[in-house]
Amino acid sequence: MESTAASKTSTANSESLVLVPRINQEMWVCPYSHEYFAKCAEELDKEESSQAFSMLSKVARSRKITIVGGSLPERKNGKMYNTCCVFGPDGKLKAKHSKLHLFDYYESAEALIKESDSFTAGDTPTVVDTDVGRIGIGICHDIRFPELAMLYRAKGADLIIYPGAFNMSTGKMLWELETKARAIDNQVFVAVCSPCRDSAGSYTIWGHSMIVGPSGEIKGRAEHEETIVIAEINYAENQLQRLKICVEGALKCSSHKRDPKLPSTHPREGGLET
Repeated sequence: MESTAASKTSTANSESLVLVPRINQEMWVCPYSHEYFAKCAEELDKEESSQAFSMLSKVARSRKITIVGGSLPERKNGKMYNTCCVFGPDGKLKAKHSKLHLFDYYESAEALIKESDSFTAGDTPTVVDTDVGRIGIGICHDIRFPELAMLYRAKGADLIIYPGAFNMSTGKMLWELETKARAIDNQVFVAVCSPCRDSAGSYTIWGHSMIVGPSGEIKGRAEHEETIVIAEINYAENQLQRLKICVEGALKCSSHKRDPKLPSTHPREGGLET
């Protein structure tokens, strides 16, 4: 069974962006299991040292598209990182993001995940300028932390992308909720891409890749089966939503302040009572 993939097109410049999922039993190198991470980890700094790097680079170059290449185990300086690579239409590596927040999860003795046993956390947020806009990158559990998305918005990101593989428990509770929250709070497009579900595997994945607009509207979504999600996005919607609802504070929104001739609706300003 192949992984689910998400594909998007920016209507602002008619360029194409393809997002693929994170590591799992049908992605580039290995199952999502501690016993395979070290065996299958690759060095991602040079094309000749990594099959995944080579494949993603060649596809981006041949199709003249930008690819956000999910995530895979990277071996670097004697440590392992959960890393996402971004390639431009020329096939060159534009950025790497190593997962900042490792997922240590305990539901029961049978449902125990501890990424920190295998991976080292990254220490650098990643914003990359591409042909399809400025993109902030996170991986899976990174979406749980609103401060990262806020930083990306402050750095001018048009879109935040999180390849992820939530399990059945966290997926049902949080996958759509957190995706919409990051989009609404920061008034940006957010895309999450998951592998499709393989119930026979050791790690059962929620699936449900989706693309959410700055108002929280779902622009495109999958269920848990293998599929491709395609949506057209227009970054002008980010600015339109910010004009409608200002969330950055009164000082940053001075050009949109209330007309002083209108009566206040705030009780502290002598306006309407509550």
